[in-house]
Amino acid sequence: MNGITAWMEKYLVPVAAKIGSQKHLVALRDSFIGMLPATLAGALAAMISAIVTTFPSAIQQMMLGATAFSKLAPEKVWTLANTPIIGDLNNISALVNQGTLTVIGLIFAFSWGYNLARAYGVNDLAGGIVSVATLFAGLPNQMLKFTETLGTGKAGVAATDKLNGVLGDQGLATWKPLFAAAHLDAGAYFTVIIMGAIAVIIYAKLMLADITIKMPESVPPAVAKAFLAIIPTIAALYIVGLIYYIIGKLTDDSVINLITKYIAQPFQILSQNIFSVLIVTLFVSVFWFFGLHGPNVLAPVLDGIWGPLGLNNQALYFQVHSSGIRDLVAKGAIDKAHAINGDYVNLWVRGSWDAFAWFGGSGGTITLVIAIILFSKRKDYKVVGRLGLAPGIFNINEPVLFGLPVVLNAIFFIPFAVAPLISVIIAYTATALHLVDPVVNAVPWVTPPIMNAFMATGFDWRAIVLTIINLAITFVIWTPFVIAANKLEEEELD
Repeated sequence: MNGITAWMEKYLVPVAAKIGSQKHLVALRDSFIGMLPATLAGALAAMISAIVTTFPSAIQQMMLGATAFSKLAPEKVWTLANTPIIGDLNNISALVNQGTLTVIGLIFAFSWGYNLARAYGVNDLAGGIVSVATLFAGLPNQMLKFTETLGTGKAGVAATDKLNGVLGDQGLATWKPLFAAAHLDAGAYFTVIIMGAIAVIIYAKLMLADITIKMPESVPPAVAKAFLAIIPTIAALYIVGLIYYIIGKLTDDSVINLITKYIAQPFQILSQNIFSVLIVTLFVSVFWFFGLHGPNVLAPVLDGIWGPLGLNNQALYFQVHSSGIRDLVAKGAIDKAHAINGDYVNLWVRGSWDAFAWFGGSGGTITLVIAIILFSKRKDYKVVGRLGLAPGIFNINEPVLFGLPVVLNAIFFIPFAVAPLISVIIAYTATALHLVDPVVNAVPWVTPPIMNAFMATGFDWRAIVLTIINLAITFVIWTPFVIAANKLEEEELD
């Protein structure tokens, strides 16, 4: 064990430390964190919609049984959707969803540009604007493509007349670009990360090179600051515009479609493989062992790959609710290749770890705290355990990780790494076998275990059972090592 630890300290820790402090990756992590208010607002809207439209009938079905429930007339099914005030709340939630999850890619674009410009020490507001403009510049212009395919024959004239009628009296002379809303959701993440980075870095480099317009000191600071960003912004947008144009001419396709097809989709398909999930789970534990915040170090992977999949599930859940999710899973629509009418469910997303594996934080440390309180004979451990219980309930485990410590504690590394792996295998298998619904809601990470899984799966009661099973197994894994630590103290005293 000492040899492995020494090897990791020499080769792995320096790399992890560089990753954790690399300014582009830090900016990416902060971009995802900055989006939390919008993400959680969308999650709340989805949960309200589920409660109003499906949760009451689900309770009724549980009480009556599936056979009796199926015989009920539609008007006998318990629902809150048509109830005054509550029904209005559901409609308002739909508007909140429209302003968050539907355009979450746009929100991310601003957050990414803002934080990246901030990392370079230049005007962060302008950086956010550059990133948003970059996203829109690359969106496929649906109206333009339609008019290009009309042609000049009879069919083209007829199509033009039809389009003219749709657009109004002024017709094609006044048409405006039409962007597909599908390109503004989580599917835009990879395009924003790549193209937004190119644009914002160009903007930042020009700002740092002082290629700007300087105004007299008498000009108000806000105006002077805006003028400083003019030349770098124009240059950045024209360069990415040129990239979009050349690639479009060479491939007859948009950059966003190409990035989605050749970069995003392969990563996302790979992410649903159990081995990929387990590798990431293990590395989170390894980084924590050396005192590095595992989820933060791997945030570009966790939030960049599994995060958008969770948002896709969340948007779908808002539309079809739990019954629709289960129907898609039952029909095998668990990846884009097997989508039904364009809809599919992701079995494992970013929130799945919090719901089914990281109880009380990474490593399932809330069960370590309970094991210490019940079985530890060490006074120092008991003090830390009591102090760490309340934070641990809300998934804050730093007092335990650094107080016992778990960090660089060879005997505790084994359960710290193994317990989450076992929990992930059980949860992934249960989800794949349709024994529990996939995670479809973004739940605040401070939500206590059991409640977290229940809410994250769209109020699937089976998630409670699964979480309790995983908690019990995690507790069983931790307990022998807590007892072994008692013997270590006795040997130290001798």
